[in-house]
Amino acid sequence: MIKFLDLKKQYNTIKNEIDNAIFKVIEDSAFVGGKYTQEFEQNFAKYIGIKHALGVGNGTDALEIALWALNLPKNSEVLIPANTFIATAESVTRNNLRVKFVDCNKYYQINTKSVEENITKNTSAIIAVHLYGHPANMKKIQEIAKKHNLKVIEDCAQAHGAELDGIKVGNFSDVATFSFYPGKNLGAYGDGGCIVTNNEDLAKKIRMYSNHGRSEKYLHEFEGRNSRLDGIQAAVLNVKLKYLDNWIEKRNQIAKRYLNEIKNPKIKLPKVINNIKHAWHLFVIQVENRKEFINYMKKNNIQTGIHYPIALPKLKAYKYLNFDCTNYKACKENKYLVSIPIGEHLEKEEVDFIIETINKY
Repeated sequence: MIKFLDLKKQYNTIKNEIDNAIFKVIEDSAFVGGKYTQEFEQNFAKYIGIKHALGVGNGTDALEIALWALNLPKNSEVLIPANTFIATAESVTRNNLRVKFVDCNKYYQINTKSVEENITKNTSAIIAVHLYGHPANMKKIQEIAKKHNLKVIEDCAQAHGAELDGIKVGNFSDVATFSFYPGKNLGAYGDGGCIVTNNEDLAKKIRMYSNHGRSEKYLHEFEGRNSRLDGIQAAVLNVKLKYLDNWIEKRNQIAKRYLNEIKNPKIKLPKVINNIKHAWHLFVIQVENRKEFINYMKKNNIQTGIHYPIALPKLKAYKYLNFDCTNYKACKENKYLVSIPIGEHLEKEEVDFIIETINKY
């Protein structure tokens, strides 16, 4: 079986480093906070090219805390793409804000025209998700935000290491968030997340809020919450960070082959903008009869995924909004989306077979 994701194989390639890193945390009993978390935060900030990186419990917490820190007006609207994981929307409603969905473009990214069409006097922020690892059009988003005095949040959960005009994602907003869920390009061995910003005041506020609102032990300036990146996850991420660019390069090599060598007219391949570095967290194609295609791939021992089967406005969770997305590209295309294997775990022969199998479909 050609796996969609193979974390065991990845672990085996860096086993000694990972085992030693975990052992040191246990030996030092630096489980919560401490030098290993601080070291990773510093290394990740340097990697992104930003002043502050603040580790938190997971990617969803990162989004919730980032939105909280911006102190947006209660019940104001936050624009988010219709096709993304539900965590983006959850973070909005949990901050007593209102979700408003906008469409995607041909690159599966937030559609800037749809953003402009959906701005009202009640809009306070835009969350741009770099979906599948392809950077959104942040220059245009920044322009729109400046014109309407809106805050911008980047959801970089799928885009570690992706770049726009040579600058890493995370640098095009007031605050940006990352997830280190195990299946991400940079994944922990459990949950983990991070918030990045160049704003000193925001960084201080976020640091305190994620640690019970305290400036130092038992000095609590306000009520916060408990959301911290633990030492073991930080140590694992520190090891993996050194390999991330090589892993992304391998993904790009595979993606290039898929784009050049998959010739089946039944398959719609993803489009890519020229001025970006794609992280290729996912390689998403469109197939008219998705169920048939997935079964065909399964019979040929190739795993697939769906990201995402239902656009957010169509979920039961958001029925209360009565949001009509009938004319949205995101709501029309979601029934055709299929993700095929991509990653450093794939051997050349496996990529050959995937291409050959898809072309024979």
